[in-house]
Order: sequence, then structure tokens, then C-alpha cells
Amino acid sequence: MNYIYKEKKKDAPVFVLLHGTGGTETDLISLAEFMNPDFNILGIRANVQENGMNRYFKRHGEGQYDWEDLEFRGNELYEFITEKAKEFKFKMEDVVLVGFSNGSNIAIQMMLQQPDSFKKAALFAPLYPADVSERQDFNEVDVFLSLGKGDPIVPESESLRVIDLFKERGADLTTVWVTGHSLTQEAAGQAKNWLGSE
Repeated sequence: MNYIYKEKKKDAPVFVLLHGTGGTETDLISLAEFMNPDFNILGIRANVQENGMNRYFKRHGEGQYDWEDLEFRGNELYEFITEKAKEFKFKMEDVVLVGFSNGSNIAIQMMLQQPDSFKKAALFAPLYPADVSERQDFNEVDVFLSLGKGDPIVPESESLRVIDLFKERGADLTTVWVTGHSLTQEAAGQAKNWLGSE
């Protein structure tokens, strides 16, 4: 996988940046630096292609996930992050997942698959269109969600499903609603406040 690693401060937390469909490993760097300029940055480019666009997993159509591929890719991405943690000498508990859209969705998958590994996540425009029967323990997990009113890709009912997914597992949850399928300055500011108050 293509990636970029920027060390800002030794032993500081690490933003793991996961872009939206068609993005690259550098897309969310300005957001990360706005949220905290001292945190280190690992930006990862998705390695699945859909009509020439980078994605983290396959799908059969808008909101129709290839669940088998999602499970495989979630494990693959997690292993990649743990390899980079060894290489760049950071701890997994110091990771802050930052995702937009497709990146948020693979982040949720990794958190469900590895419930003890990730303690913080800021997820913008997430969609996880399934009821998950397993009740992972997220009691020590802090999550920021930016959700869209009138989002053409994520119906409001699906945004509420994501909220419930984290609430039911005991996560400390902060939510903000924006307009549409977007990563707004307002949401970025709220994410910065969320991170600073933790």
C-alpha cells in the first residue's frame, strides 16, 4: 500500500488518515494538522480500484458492500498499520483513526474486528449498512462522528444506525450534524475541540 508518514514529535499520538473514494494518502493531512499540529501522521492510500478510483474495499453498488472483501481488507489494513507501528515505533493505543466516507467505513470495520486495538476515531460521513450481532466492548473508546442531513449517499436512518452501533457498545460518543456528504470546516472545528478535550 502507498502511504506517507510524517513525524512531528517523537512519542506523540499518530493520526491514521483514511481518505474517501477516489482520494489519496495526502487528502486529510490539512485536517489532521488543523486538529493537532504536533501529532504524527500516517496517511494510507486504498489499494482497491473502482473505475480508476481508490477505495478500501469492493462494493456492488452505492451502499451495497461486498462483505467478504470488506472483512479481508479490514484485516489487511490492520496488519499494515501494525507493521508501520513497529517500523516507526508507535503504539496502537496512541492511534487516532481519521476517516472520510469510504475511509470511515473501513475504520468502523477495523474497530469491530479489533475492538481492543483502537481507542480514538474521528469519522466523517460514515456508512455501515448492517446490523452487527456481536457486542464488542467499546467502553474505553472515544468516537467523534460527523453525519450529514440530506446526505445523498447516506440516508439519515443509516447515520442513526452508525450512532447506535457505537452507543450499544458503550463508546464515549460525540456527534455533529452537517449538510450533505461533506467534511465541513464546522465539523473539523468540532473534531479539534473533541480531541483537545479528551
